[in-house]
Amino acid sequence: MSEQQSFSNFSEFYPYYLEEHSDIMCRRLHFVGSLLVLIVTAWALLSGKLAWLLLVPVIGYGFAWVGHFKFEKNRPATFKHPLYSLMGDWVMFRDMLIGRIRF
Repeated sequence: MSEQQSFSNFSEFYPYYLEEHSDIMCRRLHFVGSLLVLIVTAWALLSGKLAWLLLVPVIGYGFAWVGHFKFEKNRPATFKHPLYSLMGDWVMFRDMLIGRIRF
C-alpha cells in the first residue's frame, strides 16, 4: 500500500484509492452499496418518503467498510480523505460499470 498521505488533486489521489481497493470483494461491496444508495435515494425522492434518505450514509458506508475491514484488511480512505474518497467511490462505480475496472 502507498504511504502517500497528501494529494494536490483528485487525479493524484485516484491511483492511491484504487490501491486501497485491490480486493475484488471489497470493490464488489462498494459497487453494491453505491447501487443501493442510488436506488434508495431515487425511491425516497419519488415516493416522497424522505426519511429513507437517512439510510443513505449507513448503506453506502456500511457496505464499503465491511469490504475494507473484512476483505481488504485496511482502513477506509474516508477517514483521512473524505471528499476525495467520496469522489473515488463514484468514479470507481462508473469504471466498474463500463468495464474499466474488474468487477
